[in-house]
Amino acid sequence: MANYKATFILDTRGREENADELVEGLKGELEGAGAEVTSAQNLGKHDFARAADRRYETGLYAQFKLTGDASMHKNVLEKLRLNKLVSHKIIQKI
Repeated sequence: MANYKATFILDTRGREENADELVEGLKGELEGAGAEVTSAQNLGKHDFARAADRRYETGLYAQFKLTGDASMHKNVLEKLRLNKLVSHKIIQKI
């Protein structure tokens, strides 16, 4: 088993759910991909240093501590690949 830190930027445009509901929904998706979520943290909305799209200049940052086997990070990336909520993904082994 390995420990990971995953940081996601969520695209909240057009969403009516609040930030905590979105983070909890993402937590469920991660658990569905085989990850054990040990902590979830809503880091709030932040402006991008360099926005490629004028209509998308801020994002909701969420950070998770995960535990799983060696292939868990690949499963998480594959599960979130088509998820329109998650715009950016970073998974680091710690």
